[in-house]
Amino acid sequence: MAQEIERKFLVKSNAFKNEFESKTRIIQGYLSSVVERTVRVRVKGDKGFVTVKGIGNESGASRYEWEKEITVDDATDLLKICEPGVIDKTRFNVLSGKHVFEVDEFYGDNDGLVVAEVELVTEDEFFVKPSWIGVEVTGDSKYYNSALIKNPYKNWDI
Repeated sequence: MAQEIERKFLVKSNAFKNEFESKTRIIQGYLSSVVERTVRVRVKGDKGFVTVKGIGNESGASRYEWEKEITVDDATDLLKICEPGVIDKTRFNVLSGKHVFEVDEFYGDNDGLVVAEVELVTEDEFFVKPSWIGVEVTGDSKYYNSALIKNPYKNWDI
C-alpha cells in the first residue's frame, strides 16, 4: 500500500515565483469526495491521472494514495461525469534544500488561495522552510482540494 506523507502551508508572498523550477496547469474534479476515500481525475499539463486517496491519520499528514496515469482524452471524458465543481490551478515546483515544495496558485472560485505542500519520508523529517512559507494547515480539511470544490475560498470569512 502506497503511503503519502506531506505537510501543507499557506504561502505569505509571491517570492516563490522568483525561485520555481517548473510550473504546470492542473484541472481536476472528483468522482468521489467522501471523507473515507476521494477519487480524483486530473489533467496535469499533457498527462491524465486517476488518484484514490484514503482517510488521513490523526495529524492529517499521512494517508493512503494510489495513482494511475491515463490518457488526457480519458481524463477529459471522466471530468464530464465528476461531482459538480472543478479545481483550476497552476502548480509551481520550488526546490528548498533537498525537498521540492509544490505551490498551488488557485483560480476561479478559489482565486487568491495559494498553498504549498512538501512530501516527506517520515512525518518528523527535517526540511528547510522557504521565507515565503506561512502558517501550517496540515490536517485542516477545508484546504483539501476535494473540500474546495464544495466550499470554495471565495465563500470563506477571512
